[in-house]
Amino acid sequence: MPTLIVLRHAKAVHTLGLADLERSLTDRGRKDAAAAGDWLRAQGLLPERVLCSTSERTRETLERLSLDAPVSYEPGIYDNDVDTLLDLIRQTGDVGTLLLIGHNPSFHQLVFDLTGSDPETFPTSALAVIELAGGWAETWPGAGRTTVLWTPKSGPHMS
Repeated sequence: MPTLIVLRHAKAVHTLGLADLERSLTDRGRKDAAAAGDWLRAQGLLPERVLCSTSERTRETLERLSLDAPVSYEPGIYDNDVDTLLDLIRQTGDVGTLLLIGHNPSFHQLVFDLTGSDPETFPTSALAVIELAGGWAETWPGAGRTTVLWTPKSGPHMS
C-alpha cells in the first residue's frame, strides 16, 4: 500500500518587494522544518522519492528535513492546483513512500480530496501521512485515508 506524505512548507518571511518565489524561511520555519524531519525519521517514514515546489521556502524546508531521497523540483506544485498535484502523484514510479512539499491552499484541499477528512487547519510545516488504497496511478479523490496529521505545535494526531 503506497504512502503519501503531504508537507506544507515551513514558515516564510513576508518582505515587501521580495518576489514570492524567493521568500526564505524564518528562524521558526527552519526550526519547525528540522522538527518535521526528526519526527519523520523517528517514525521510520523515510520517502523513497520527493516532489518539491521550486520556491525558495520549499527548497529550504526540504534541506532542513535532512532526508536522503531523490528529489524532483516541480514547477507545477507552485501553481497551487490540486489537479496538477494529483497528476504528479499518479506519475510516481515504483516507490513505497512519496513526499510532496508545497503550498496551501492546494495542499489542504489535496488532503481533503484524497481522504474525505478535513483537517481544521493545515498550518506551515503541517504534514499528513496518507495511505492509498491502490497504486499511484489509481490516486483519485477518496482513494486514501489519513493515518497521522502532525504539526510542530501540537505533534501527531492519529486517525
